[in-house]
Amino acid sequence: MSAPAAGAAAAILDFDDILAQIGEFGRFQRRNYLLICLPVLFAAANSLSYVFTAGSPTYRCFVPGCDSPEEPDYGADWVSVAVPGSWSKRGHFTPATCDRFVPNGSNPESEPWSPWSLDRCSADNFTADTERCGQFVYGSPERTIVQQWGLHCQENLWKLAFVGTMHFAGLVVGTALSGYLADRYGRKHVFLICIVFMALTGVAQALAWDYSSFLVFALLNAVGTSGVYPLAFIIGVEMVGPRKREMSSIVLNYFYAVGEALLGLSVFLPDWRQLQLVLSLPPLICVAYFWLVPESVRWLLARNRREQAGAIIRRAAKVNRRDISVELMASFKQQELDAETAVEDEAEGGVLAERKDDKIWVAIKQVAGCPTLMGRYAILLLIWAVNAIVYYGLSLNATSLSGNKYLNFALVCLVEIPGYSLAWLFLRRLGRRLALSGSLLLCSITCVASGFVTLGANWLVVTLFLIGKLGITSSFAVIYTFTAEMMPTVIRSGGVGVMSTFARFGAMLAPFVPLLASYYEPLPLLLFGALSLVAGLLSLLLPETFNRKLPDTVEEAIALGK
Repeated sequence: MSAPAAGAAAAILDFDDILAQIGEFGRFQRRNYLLICLPVLFAAANSLSYVFTAGSPTYRCFVPGCDSPEEPDYGADWVSVAVPGSWSKRGHFTPATCDRFVPNGSNPESEPWSPWSLDRCSADNFTADTERCGQFVYGSPERTIVQQWGLHCQENLWKLAFVGTMHFAGLVVGTALSGYLADRYGRKHVFLICIVFMALTGVAQALAWDYSSFLVFALLNAVGTSGVYPLAFIIGVEMVGPRKREMSSIVLNYFYAVGEALLGLSVFLPDWRQLQLVLSLPPLICVAYFWLVPESVRWLLARNRREQAGAIIRRAAKVNRRDISVELMASFKQQELDAETAVEDEAEGGVLAERKDDKIWVAIKQVAGCPTLMGRYAILLLIWAVNAIVYYGLSLNATSLSGNKYLNFALVCLVEIPGYSLAWLFLRRLGRRLALSGSLLLCSITCVASGFVTLGANWLVVTLFLIGKLGITSSFAVIYTFTAEMMPTVIRSGGVGVMSTFARFGAMLAPFVPLLASYYEPLPLLLFGALSLVAGLLSLLLPETFNRKLPDTVEEAIALGK
């Protein structure tokens, strides 16, 4: 057998046929699936922890003579006459953060402090001029890096926003890096490294000694965090049969949504250091996964490591209480012998064109030389970017959701669960292509409609926002499954990683889109609607992968459209 033929034979062994005998989602898979889902909870929480650790608390200027040094009251009745601010239509006053009115007469700060009587804290005792302050009164016990390192006022807002920028930069680096490493060195090992790295850098973040060190650890934490979910997704998809793939991806997203929503419980951990430690220490337990979670059998087969793959298959059959046919094991053993013979022949001839380390690059060159696959992947790149822009953009435009910010944050995250459920239903009933297109078109219609909703129809704003978030969440869930099923095994993890990385670049644009409202108020939502419409229509050009075996080779990936 020639070297190419041996490599093809190595990849042809159909793991889906083996799963049909040992069980597509038996006890062995269920146990391991639960184990890979647990770190996703903490990865989700770590990916958004900066919203609270680097968030801006509610504060205003301390007013000498009016505020008590021991127990100042943020919402005292006299605040509106001592501090500039704005009134809402409902009569609620929001004080400015760093300015206060200059008092008439002598400045209380220049004298020993003594409380003014209530009539002194009135409009007659303050001029219309304002002054900056250096002492603040907070509206809640929340403590973030703002208090820690004095990042108050408008001039320091960019520093808080830059934490998010560093986070996304870490996601870009980590997503691409973890995908490539997982294809080369194995899903399991890189998965574990990402979890431990996320935990250690999260602890370092909690122990940061200044703003610069916090930024560095935030970047490194995002590098580790970014690999946990994609690799858990790949491992989950590769361990189950065709009929269970959508379930494996959707349920994983449930864990992610719950992990995000758990940040709402930070109301009970108002100190940012405590919060970061609580999110970072528990994942260290996952070191035990080195002995508990097996390597991906599909990856082992693609890398010709059949002895390890066979051991895992036999153990899975035993745990699932299923028998493997003699014919299947004989075929498995024959291909193992053929692969070993081919490797020996190649070594004797001095030809190692398909060495393990070169397989990824061989597949990449084949993909780059195929217009069909390049066209499909270009469409996928665009859809991934649109998903990221709209997903994060809608979150940034959710200003109509007023009230307790912790509760609102949890609700916005939990609304993703119905979105993932919708994706699951669409995936099973409509297939991948129509599920993706339908989710994007639902989001498009919602965004365009909400762009013309008046400020008075608050209930309608909230309803359209939730439906839009539901639609784009469903699209995100579908695109992960769809992309994985169009990639050959040898570059599947790296391929999903590239798509996810490109999406992070799209996410970087999301914070700038709301600025378009200064030119035309509905423009941001209309833009989201237009982008979703284009992506939804382009998705109809992709091949259907529902109930098709996962492609192991580039040739099988091309054949999906035939």
